[in-house]
Amino acid sequence: MSELSGLYYPNRFARYFFLAIEDVMGQGGLNMLLNLAGLSHYIEAPPLDDLNRGFDFAEMAALQLGLEEMYGPRGGRGMALRIGRASFSMGLRHFGALRGVATPAFRRLPLDQRCRLGLEALAAVFTNFSDQRSSAGDNGSAYYFQVEISPMAWGRKSDKPVCHALVGIVQECMRWASNGFEYYVHETECRACGAKRCVFSINKTPIGQR
Repeated sequence: MSELSGLYYPNRFARYFFLAIEDVMGQGGLNMLLNLAGLSHYIEAPPLDDLNRGFDFAEMAALQLGLEEMYGPRGGRGMALRIGRASFSMGLRHFGALRGVATPAFRRLPLDQRCRLGLEALAAVFTNFSDQRSSAGDNGSAYYFQVEISPMAWGRKSDKPVCHALVGIVQECMRWASNGFEYYVHETECRACGAKRCVFSINKTPIGQR
């Protein structure tokens, strides 16, 4: 694991992530990953279910790197996407501003507005409850989600973007906000590749639609 960042997710976010890993990989897979990532102390004492900022960004990066070591770069990317999606559906969607996405009033809004508001709610949750400063919007041709310092990229150097779990989180947020549509989400800039921030571009048209 790289040097600690001094930047944190709340314990509850990390707990959602651990539950998602267990859901995707099983308890044995979670334990193996924690050992590989140098985080074996969490096997007996997982993150608490509270909002204290106690899970360092470097620990999250170690989990992402561990997935790539276990499954290879391509397989690790796929697992991280699945885990990101599961962490949203199992916990994040019930958190803070995202709870409003499930209300009947929200569901009656036009699709484009639901997508933009859903992304903005996700950005607000990360910004208000963690050290992951995030923003979202519409640049005309696509939606975007932007992260100033991504936990997944902390301390990493790569020739390709590495924030696969965040891609999965954004994908599932879009599915939730749109009431079931799937969207292409692509990380166009990544701090691990030398960019100033991590930027995710989201196609406005759902997959399979024209």
